[in-house]
Amino acid sequence: MKLRHFVFGLLLAAAAWADVVTLKNGDKLTGSVVKKDGANLIIKTALAGTVSVAWDQVISIQTDGPITVVTGGRTVQSPLSTSGDRVMVGGQPVGLGDITVLRDAAEQRAFERLEHPGWGELWTGTAGLNFGGSMGNSETRTFLVNANAVRATRTDKTLLYFTAIKSSATINNVSVETAQAVRGGWAYSRNLSPKLFANVFNDWETNKFQNLDLRFVLGGGLGYHAWKGEKGTLDLVGGIAYARDTFGAFPGPPLKAGFTDSRAELYYGNDFNYQVNSRTTFTQSWRRFHNVSEFGAYRMNFDAAANTQISKWLTWNVGVSDRYLANAPFGRKANDFIYSTGIGVSFSR
Repeated sequence: MKLRHFVFGLLLAAAAWADVVTLKNGDKLTGSVVKKDGANLIIKTALAGTVSVAWDQVISIQTDGPITVVTGGRTVQSPLSTSGDRVMVGGQPVGLGDITVLRDAAEQRAFERLEHPGWGELWTGTAGLNFGGSMGNSETRTFLVNANAVRATRTDKTLLYFTAIKSSATINNVSVETAQAVRGGWAYSRNLSPKLFANVFNDWETNKFQNLDLRFVLGGGLGYHAWKGEKGTLDLVGGIAYARDTFGAFPGPPLKAGFTDSRAELYYGNDFNYQVNSRTTFTQSWRRFHNVSEFGAYRMNFDAAANTQISKWLTWNVGVSDRYLANAPFGRKANDFIYSTGIGVSFSR
């Protein structure tokens, strides 16, 4: 009985020192207020885990310690306590509707880190190295490396990406290359408003078996934050780009000389990322480029990847990368598709 009373006393003490949120329907949530940013209040509870409730359903709120409060243009750190239909913030009464942001200590530190970071800070990314092969009547070797890095702040985002594949086969002591391609580039976007942003990008690509010595693309335009949730985002983009393709000579018969194709393109597409669960993230990017000077000539880029955290720095990666060229050169297929899976590493700074 004494042990039961002791445990019960501890529970009562914990409840007494917890944050309390009361809703319009009479329910009370006891735990720790994490943040209010937008239309929802996030509360971490002992029994139900992290709970999100609509802010307009809150009628009273009380915290057992200081929390960062933004009311209009004023930011203070203060405990909250409800008095009638007002909330006491720093000794002054305010309406619940006047509170625009709440942040606990951890959320406030994360917010401040995003305000004025150095260029070397806030980078996150993954890198994978995959190798496959076979032995017997034929010997095959496939080597693939991919990497990406993202630096996202409250106002802008920088993205670096790279994929390379090299594959060979040996049959009857004769060895030939079967695949050799490299894709990479960078992109930068900056918010113009909460929903609108400007972006610029630069893509590079080579593909030996498409006879593509180099594809250089430089473009830019506008984007729209179509959706942003706790678990992901969806952006829509569009703009104009300059593209220059240099193709080598095509073996015959008949032998065809190499050529260079320069053009202006209109493009549109999307970027999507989603936190599937606590360990797995999914990202997807798609672009369609239309040649403005040749009707019906277009190309498409599609990339998707799923990264699952195995340990703090080790990941399992699955990815696809597709490049489609509607007016492919003579004797070459329009589609080039790379898929991969394997172990990788993740990093953040």
